[in-house]
Amino acid sequence: MIESLHSPHVGRVKALISSKGAKERRELGLFVAEGIQSAREALGSTSGPEVKTIYATESGLSKIANLDLSQVDLVEVSEEVMRAMSDTVTPQGVISLCYLPERSISEITPTGKSRYIYLHEIQDPGNAGTILRTADAMGFDGVITSPNSVDMFSPKVVRSTAGSLWHVPVYEKTAFFQLASLLPQSEKILLTAHATESILDTFIDGDCIAIFGNEARGVDLGALSLDANDIHVKEVRIPMAGRAESLNLSAAASIVMFHLSVGLAG
Repeated sequence: MIESLHSPHVGRVKALISSKGAKERRELGLFVAEGIQSAREALGSTSGPEVKTIYATESGLSKIANLDLSQVDLVEVSEEVMRAMSDTVTPQGVISLCYLPERSISEITPTGKSRYIYLHEIQDPGNAGTILRTADAMGFDGVITSPNSVDMFSPKVVRSTAGSLWHVPVYEKTAFFQLASLLPQSEKILLTAHATESILDTFIDGDCIAIFGNEARGVDLGALSLDANDIHVKEVRIPMAGRAESLNLSAAASIVMFHLSVGLAG
């Protein structure tokens, strides 16, 4: 059992979850997933990020005792060490150290019913994680982020996905035209407040890319570099009968994803 706060294990985990953790994650090829749910999904996944090491307290270990831990390094730590390694106020007693997945945008291929999310320069970890979680629930095929978007493997994003990070592939730092070129026949829709067409009047039979922009600025078509690539994007809005001026990004994205998923669910 690790009881020392000066253990190299503690230092490594703290570096990965620090404010400058993005650089550490890329250099080491690792990220931290905290909590019981993340451990369950990670250990049960055959296609998501692989687990390298699980750190657990005695109480945390009892909560994952029914999982197959034979293929990972299991390290028991004290409650004090767990608190030092944790990014949360009340740790659940389990931290998974996982390999960053090596994915290429070229993996994406049209199926005739593909549904993808493109996040343009979004910054809020909670929004990013919730959108990915909803994409999982609605049967979407992947989430793609633009350059200058939030790190999808930061602790807060990972925690907000509630395990869906192991169900939906994520492709980061991708220009929109790269994605569009892989799905040339897809319908591309951009959620924006000033659109004239309602999402409720939008029906898509084939492949689709739903675009959501920055929480404060949104995204205009020029920012997607469309002119030089002759890519058509349809702008849509969410009709609102109430008096709220706007919706939180993840709430708005959830409405759009639900509408686009109608007919996909069994």
